[in-house]
Amino acid sequence: MADVDVIRVSGGARLAGEVHVVGAKNSALKLMAAALLAPGRSVITNVPRITDIAIMGEVLRRLGCEVTFGDDHPAPAGAGGPVAGGAGAQVPGGAGAQVTGGAGAPVTGGTAAAALPDGAGLPLGGPGLPVSASGSGLVVPPTRPGLVAPPAASDTPAPPARDIAVTPASDVAVSPAREIATVGPGGAAPPVPPPRSRSVTIDVPDAPGTEADYDLVRRLRASICVLGPLLARRGYVRVAHPGGDAIGSRGLDMHVAGLARMGAEISGEHGFVVASAPKGLRGGTIWLDFPSVGATENLVMAAVLADGVTVIDNAAREPEIVDICAMLADMGARISGAGTSTIRIEGVDALRPVRHACVGDRIVAGTWAFAAAMTRGDVTVTGVSPRFLEIALDKVVSAGGLVESRPDAFRVRMDRRPTAVDVVTLPFPGFATDLLPMAIGLASVSEGASLVTENIFDGRFMFVNEMARLGADIRTDGHHAVVRGRERLSGAPVRATDIRAGAGLVIAGLCADGVTEVSQVHHIDRGYPDFVSDLRCLGVPVERALAPEEPAFAL
Repeated sequence: MADVDVIRVSGGARLAGEVHVVGAKNSALKLMAAALLAPGRSVITNVPRITDIAIMGEVLRRLGCEVTFGDDHPAPAGAGGPVAGGAGAQVPGGAGAQVTGGAGAPVTGGTAAAALPDGAGLPLGGPGLPVSASGSGLVVPPTRPGLVAPPAASDTPAPPARDIAVTPASDVAVSPAREIATVGPGGAAPPVPPPRSRSVTIDVPDAPGTEADYDLVRRLRASICVLGPLLARRGYVRVAHPGGDAIGSRGLDMHVAGLARMGAEISGEHGFVVASAPKGLRGGTIWLDFPSVGATENLVMAAVLADGVTVIDNAAREPEIVDICAMLADMGARISGAGTSTIRIEGVDALRPVRHACVGDRIVAGTWAFAAAMTRGDVTVTGVSPRFLEIALDKVVSAGGLVESRPDAFRVRMDRRPTAVDVVTLPFPGFATDLLPMAIGLASVSEGASLVTENIFDGRFMFVNEMARLGADIRTDGHHAVVRGRERLSGAPVRATDIRAGAGLVIAGLCADGVTEVSQVHHIDRGYPDFVSDLRCLGVPVERALAPEEPAFAL
C-alpha cells in the first residue's frame, strides 16, 4: 500500500529538462461532481492519475453512477483549457457556451487567444502579462526585470498527455511503481516519456443516490462538492462531514448559509450534513464572508437548476472556478462573471451531459517552478498557462531566476543562489496557499531572511518541524514564519503531513547533503501524478520503495 512507501532522494541534484503537467486535481474532482447535474454520459478528459480521482469515482459509483477510466487522445496545443463552444447555452459575453471571464482567469475568445479544442480560447494577456502587438507572445512590463518574452508562438502541438492508468478497485487505491532510478549525479537523464492524460466517463442515472458515505468522504474533503448538485437534482441529500488534509479548520458555514439563502433547509445529525429543498431551490443574492473556492463551487452548481437568478458576491476567482463554469455553460447553464468577484447565474430547467477537458494544474506547475529555482536548475513546464501563476513566477524572478513565458508553458532558470523574498498567501490572483511549502523551501536555501505569511489555513505550518529536521532555520509566530536561509540543508528522515508539504520536503531534500527519506508519501499520491517519474526525467537520482518494517515491542 502507498501509505507504507518512502521516497529517497540524494542531495545535490539539479533539475533540468521538460515536464508536462496534466489536469488540475482541484478542478477535476469538482467537474466529476458537476456531471451529477445532467442524466446521461459525460466525459472529462485531461484528468490526473491520483488517488483522489479514484476515491471520487467510488463516491459517484455509490450514488448510482457508472464510472470508467480510459486513455485520452494526445493532448493538443493548449491542452488543459476548458472545452467550451457547445451550442445552446446562452451566456452573456459570448456566443454559444462561453463564460465571460474576469481579470484573474478569463475564458473568452479573441484574436490573441491560444487555440483550444472546439474553438475555445484563453487570452494570452492579463494583469502584468499583456499580449504583444502581434499577438504572438507575452510582453513583460519593464518593471519586472528577469522575465523574458519568448519568440513568436509556434504552431507545433504540445506533447501528448502522460499515460496515467487508474485501476478502479474496491479500496480505490492507486498503486504507484517502486522502481529504483538508474540516474546518478552527472549522468544523462532518461528521455521524457510521451505524456498522456486520462479520461473519466460518468454515466449518471435519472435518479442518482442522495447519501455520500463517511468512509469515503473522510478521505476526500472535495467530496462535499456533491452537496450542491444532488440538492439541485433530487431536493434532498445527506453528506458526511468531510476529512482531507490536516492543514487547519475549513468549516462548511458558507456552504450552509448560501444554500439556506436559496431556500434549503439544512441540519446536522450523526456526523452528516442533511439538506432538503422540497419546493426546489430559488435564486437569491449571496455574500460570502471569504472568497471560498469550495463554497463558490457548491453554490454555483446548486444555482444552475434553481428557479430565478442567483448572484454570488465576493466569489472565488480561481482558474478552477472558471473551468467548472465553462463546463456548466457547455451543459446549458447561463453564467456570467466567472473569474470575477461577482458571479451571476440564471437557473434553467435541465442540463445536458458534455465532454470537457480539465484545466492544467497550476499548483503542480508552480511546484516545478520553485523546484527549478531551489536546485539552480533549468526546467520547462508545459500544459499550464503562466497567467495562472503570475505572482508565484514573479517571486521566482525576485529571487534571481529567469522566466520565459508562452501561452501554455513557461521556463524557469536559476543560475545562482536565490535571494530571499517575502511571501504572503492570498486568494487568487494572490500567491496560492498550496505553494507555501515550496516558498518556505526556497527561503530555506536563499541568501538572507524571508517573512512568510499564511492567511488561508491555520495549520499550514505543521510541516515546519519536518523542515527543521533537514536543518532549515524557521521560527513561527501565529500565521507568520521567519526563515533564514542556509547554503545547504542536511538530509534526514522526514514525514509528509499533507499533499503539498510532501512534495516540498522531497524537493528540499534535493538541496540537502546526503540522503533524505520522506515517509507517508500517500499524501503526495493524492495530488501529484507520476511524481517520481517526473523527477527522474528531470535528472534526479530518486527511488520509491517499501518503508522498512516498524519494530514491534512486547510488553
